[in-house]
Amino acid sequence: MELASIVRAAGAYAAEHRICAVQQRALTAIAQCRTAALGATVCRCDHCGEAEVRYHSCRNRHCPKCQTLAKERWLAARTAELLPVPYFHVVFTLPHALNPLAQGNPRLIYTLLFNAAAATLERFAEDPKWLGAELGVTMILHTWSQNLEQHLHVHCLVSAGGLRSTGHWQASKPHFLFPVRALSRVFRGKFLSGFSNARARGALHLTAEQASLQRPAAFAALLRELRSQEWVVYAKQPFAGPQQVLAYLARYTHRIALSNDRLVSDADADVRFRYRDRRRGNRARTMTLPRDEFLRRFLLHVLPTGFMRIRHFGLFANRSRAAKLAAARIALQQPPPEPIPPETPVDFLRRVRGIDITRCTHCRHGHLHIVAITGPAWRLTRLTTGPP
Repeated sequence: MELASIVRAAGAYAAEHRICAVQQRALTAIAQCRTAALGATVCRCDHCGEAEVRYHSCRNRHCPKCQTLAKERWLAARTAELLPVPYFHVVFTLPHALNPLAQGNPRLIYTLLFNAAAATLERFAEDPKWLGAELGVTMILHTWSQNLEQHLHVHCLVSAGGLRSTGHWQASKPHFLFPVRALSRVFRGKFLSGFSNARARGALHLTAEQASLQRPAAFAALLRELRSQEWVVYAKQPFAGPQQVLAYLARYTHRIALSNDRLVSDADADVRFRYRDRRRGNRARTMTLPRDEFLRRFLLHVLPTGFMRIRHFGLFANRSRAAKLAAARIALQQPPPEPIPPETPVDFLRRVRGIDITRCTHCRHGHLHIVAITGPAWRLTRLTTGPP
């Protein structure tokens, strides 16, 4: 079972439902991935002469079949940057009351979530009572729960300590970063402040069903409702170290929501898939949804064009990462890491799958050489070099 087969079986879903351009592009890319529609690379064995056709992938970041190599390269790079200190796994979650507004304003709500979470961690880190230093933070946006419903949160990998302005390393208290309840309330305040400012400057787009929020009294009532709730913030030091958190987060850095191995069947316009029920002891269960509802839930998690799901702050901020990490390693008396050359697709598949994609699958002796590359709609381009 593959998501692509479900998308193709849905046929006219895009024509029958209102979806935006980026969602349409995602569905089209997933349906065409590794088919003749995107062209192929034609290889020929230098021993037996057998030809092999390898269809091109779509490389869409929402496709469950694509970008595994990019994910592995990201994981290797982040692992190499880890400092020899403990880390905390921190999660900031938005109330579900904001889900309808996020559907119409994904870029705004997701940006506010990132900014509020980063500003909250920065405020506590700067306070000498708690740390008085600059943290290293990597954040990854997740918008889904196991059953594909909307669940907006950011996972953060946070260093248990930071670099002081004097150039010294300040470690946090053992097995403690910041008080979770205080984090929750500051996070709530910073998000709602940004949310109110966005509405005041007209950046919040409302559907016909949400038009009442244009009235100041209705918007104030929504803010009161959101302020009355305790927002959920989770912070814990992982037992298996930061590598465990990075490995977990890496599963979704270059795809979203659902992997093909969770799909069970697609019969009679019903899709069955596996999920874990967090409310009942994380038990493995199977859910059945009408195909259209399944695709509706999946499309909730397609990101706006160009939106960055992964962001780095503090010591890990992209613009100053090299200099600040070098200063942190000096403070920690740690030598710089050895540079890691990018892994090629051939080497990656040898390591992960134990297969050699340059070896002929027909005779098992010869090696494959590219003889032609076809583009979309089989526009053939002959190579000018290589064997005939």
